[in-house]
Amino acid sequence: MTDSVLAAQLYTVREFTKTPQAIAETFRKVRDIGYEAVQISAFGPVDPQDVKRMLDDNGLVCCITHIGYDRLKDDLPAVIEEHKLWNCKHVAVGSMPKQFRDGVEGIRRFVAEANEIGRQLADAGLTFSYHNHSFEFARAGDTTMMDVLFSESDPRYVKAELDTYWVQHGGADPAAWVRRMKDRMPVVHLKDMTIQDNTQVMAEVGEGNMNWPAILDACKEANVEWYAVEQDICQRDPFESLAISYRNLKAMGLQ
Repeated sequence: MTDSVLAAQLYTVREFTKTPQAIAETFRKVRDIGYEAVQISAFGPVDPQDVKRMLDDNGLVCCITHIGYDRLKDDLPAVIEEHKLWNCKHVAVGSMPKQFRDGVEGIRRFVAEANEIGRQLADAGLTFSYHNHSFEFARAGDTTMMDVLFSESDPRYVKAELDTYWVQHGGADPAAWVRRMKDRMPVVHLKDMTIQDNTQVMAEVGEGNMNWPAILDACKEANVEWYAVEQDICQRDPFESLAISYRNLKAMGLQ
């Protein structure tokens, strides 16, 4: 294990995780930056045993994953086995499947299925989290789809993996949402937002305009375990982006 709370979400470098050899090299580069933990996401075909060996060879911890919804529905025993192999306690789904994106009723159908997936994972000693984007903040009368999702799901079985950028993109307050998820959010996603040509653009943490003192204070209050850097779109080499975010977060007091 590690005393560090910083992790690299490997979706950031997904173009470099398509083969086992590329995954091994990516693990090495991420560890050289200083990260001691990763989130596994968007890997090409690779044997779980090889992933375990690569993690161990590079002194890395897998703190959480993104698993496709079809696997969570149809292949959950194997998902559980993989996470036990990797000593990874947390499982997340990266987005709302399209079949549930038809407003409040779709969210409620998803909640019913997510509660059951989360219950089975909890029975195996794991957690299940939902990673948001900004479409969940669409208004539905006097509420939003995001409100429905987290007010009507069972907090024992459906946790949050809040993406602070997408919360802000959706017009909501990241720090307020983090506080709302107190003791319900093992992992938070961090990336920054800046403006280029009058357009919102993703940036390295600390290189944009988001209120990081408020967000990080809220994360501490909410008992977040892991702070995962994820930058879907980088304006430079994605490994350099991961390094900039890492250095800036260290300077902000995270270890």
